[in-house]
Amino acid sequence: MPERRTRRRHHRIARASSAAVVLVGIGVYVLVYHQSDQHGRPRCVVTGESGRTYAMEPQQAANAATIEAVASARGLPERAVTIAVATAMQESELRNIRFGDRDSLGLFQQRPSQGWGTEEEVLDPVYAAGAFYDGLVEVPDYASLPLAEAAQEVQRSAFPDAYARHEENAALLAAALTGRAPGALNCEADTAAEERVVGSPDVVHELMVREFGAGVAPTGAGGDLTVPVPADEQSFRGWELAHWSVAHSVELGIERITFGNRVWEADRSREGWRETGGE
Repeated sequence: MPERRTRRRHHRIARASSAAVVLVGIGVYVLVYHQSDQHGRPRCVVTGESGRTYAMEPQQAANAATIEAVASARGLPERAVTIAVATAMQESELRNIRFGDRDSLGLFQQRPSQGWGTEEEVLDPVYAAGAFYDGLVEVPDYASLPLAEAAQEVQRSAFPDAYARHEENAALLAAALTGRAPGALNCEADTAAEERVVGSPDVVHELMVREFGAGVAPTGAGGDLTVPVPADEQSFRGWELAHWSVAHSVELGIERITFGNRVWEADRSREGWRETGGE
């Protein structure tokens, strides 16, 4: 609660070469999140080099990916993403909630009455993330501060120490979403769902450009979208876009994503990212 200072038809949509991320296969899976197994394990999992994992629901993964994309559009470092994701974990569990203490709303529980924006604005994840970063970049040397201290400078929470407990999981997510940890994020598609609705490549294009900015230029025809990746930032940028795509795959109906020699497919999503030569 921050106080402010002062589907059954499948299109193709995501595949990627070494110089592009290609989103293949739109056929939106309905937003009914069936559990991926009898133990009720959430469908999206990020895995670190040490083997540490963090599991979440698709909507949480998508919101985290949006938070990272907004930082990327602003040229902010991975540390900013870690701080923002940890803050949203504490404030809303990475859910765009419409309730909270007093008039707190959205991912960061921002309050319209405290100048964060209108109700509609703070419930827009792109706006909310941007508003958080607006405050964060005003904090002197924020990247070197303890996470809880940096977050508290923006949020002015009644529980300033609570942000720190999310740092490890937030850092794990940030490493994947920024592209620094290739293939670290997987979301399991609900192939058992009886109902599917048809998605739209235009919707994917619009959302990607809105979140990442005009520097991302998806192109394509029919159901395929290809996102060019500059050679000088190929690995990080490619995996950033690939992980964004898999995080939004349930919401947007993406059925296939390729980058370099790795592929993710909704129908085989329990296997995670696979070598393309091993199909």
